[in-house]
Amino acid sequence: MRLLLDTHAALWAVSEPDALSATAREAIVGAEEIRLSVVSPWELVIKSALGKLVLHRTVEDICRELEREFAAQSLAVTLAHVLEVGRLPPHHGDPFDRLLVAQARVEGLTMVTRDHVFADYGVAVVKA
Repeated sequence: MRLLLDTHAALWAVSEPDALSATAREAIVGAEEIRLSVVSPWELVIKSALGKLVLHRTVEDICRELEREFAAQSLAVTLAHVLEVGRLPPHHGDPFDRLLVAQARVEGLTMVTRDHVFADYGVAVVKA
């Protein structure tokens, strides 16, 4: 399975693995490919700076651990992803999540997320 980790799933994978469902943990360990969108560290940096999220280590360290522990590969934002955002119905208002959905759709990735709205976009989901 080729996975794209939602921001909270990526954070939990390295900080609180027990917060993930057993299904998500198994999917991550057995994944053929794990992608971490640049959207996720961007979201963590912004929310941390605004005081909406307390991180106990740097975003850089979180990304490095995802790389080291799960061979997570970075997924850049492309023009195709941005254009796909414009095609999405308005199920979700969060711009970070909308971009993650667009990336999953364009790249054919399964999302690991607790956000039930992602499935409304026709994206395959493993419940985090």
